[in-house]
Amino acid sequence: MRIISGTSKGRRLATPKSNVLRPTSDRVKESIFNILGQMVEEKIVLDLFAGTGNLGMEALSRGAKRALFVEKGRQAIRLIKRNLSQFGMEGRSEIIPKDVNRAIGILKERGESFDLILMDPPYGKGLIQETLSKLNSHQICHEASILVIEHDRREPLPDKIDGWNLIRQRRIGDTVISFLTPRVESGMDKEKMEHWVEQQNSNNQIPSSK
Repeated sequence: MRIISGTSKGRRLATPKSNVLRPTSDRVKESIFNILGQMVEEKIVLDLFAGTGNLGMEALSRGAKRALFVEKGRQAIRLIKRNLSQFGMEGRSEIIPKDVNRAIGILKERGESFDLILMDPPYGKGLIQETLSKLNSHQICHEASILVIEHDRREPLPDKIDGWNLIRQRRIGDTVISFLTPRVESGMDKEKMEHWVEQQNSNNQIPSSK
């Protein structure tokens, strides 16, 4: 597992020795950030269910201004700290060692707002709907924010997602990457977001979702 692009390109991350954690594969991660393109630069990023910190550190390497990592597992927290240290990213990051629901409440109380939220929950535990509901009731994003969810194809997103527009999905093997934006009256509404996706596809020569 490595950093794919940016200031830390090619550097390998410390990874777990057991199968307790399931880090995002390089192939899936590359697809996520190819689609996001320059939208990552100078953004405030939240990495939920952070695991090794793989996604948030990729964002920092690609120019994100700041990244917060939410993770409760002790082994994972040690790996995040180790990786942030070896890449010199401590000054632009923060680890919140809490359950995701609790962490979202804390961030709301602090008045935090994120441009990009990355979410890779454990598969098959019903955490997607639970976290989406929490994000909807504790708004820690703005009208132009983007939420990226990595999930198993056997655990599709709900047909109707309160407070969110599903803009794009891409399947890679058994993994689905879903891109959402808050459902609001103004700002980056569905039409504008779809136009942005078309531009990213053109710039990166990424085929349409299947």
